[in-house]
Amino acid sequence: MIETRAFPRWSASVRTLVRLSAAVGATAALAASPAYAGDIDGAPVEETATLTGAPLMAALAPAEAVAQEATPIDAPAVHRLSARLQCVPYARDESGVEIRGNASTWWAQARGMYVRARKPDSGNVMVMRGYRNPGRGHVAVVRQVLSERSIIVDHANWLNSGEVTLNVPIVDVSPRNDWTQVRVWHIPTQSWGVRVYNVQGFIVPQPLGAQGGAVSHIAR
Repeated sequence: MIETRAFPRWSASVRTLVRLSAAVGATAALAASPAYAGDIDGAPVEETATLTGAPLMAALAPAEAVAQEATPIDAPAVHRLSARLQCVPYARDESGVEIRGNASTWWAQARGMYVRARKPDSGNVMVMRGYRNPGRGHVAVVRQVLSERSIIVDHANWLNSGEVTLNVPIVDVSPRNDWTQVRVWHIPTQSWGVRVYNVQGFIVPQPLGAQGGAVSHIAR
């Protein structure tokens, strides 16, 4: 997304929390080829599109991982804001990664400033490139790693109306399981999005050369 102006902390602007239920007739055929469909524990990604809430999260993570979580994994939800919010100021505020400018430039800007990783971890900023068109990007904050091929993120403006979406599942569908290609859960239709998005990598909120370890992730 493109950062156009500074915004106050999104939490101060939250008016209502809308938890969306499954839409009638929402399961649409996915357009990607089987080679990029991906799987979770041997089950095709598309099979989880019929699940919502706790069953969906259970399908995305091993049972032992869910049992060990200190807090329950909530269902994907949309926050409606009184003011439009872009993905960049939200990710910066929530992660502590002090980078500005268009999301498509974050990966390059992070070089020499922050630790960059190829695998996700809680608190990292996931950087997409080619969102909607080759020149655009998107950033999201990794809230939780569920398994080797599934994570939960919080991000802003994914549905293009300035909203913040929380607890959003994302699955790695790259052939080599290297997190270079992902699918994102589409809350309005309660199914996996048709598009496969390219991921440049994950920015760790740890400035290079910083003393005392990584910068703490701001939970919300």
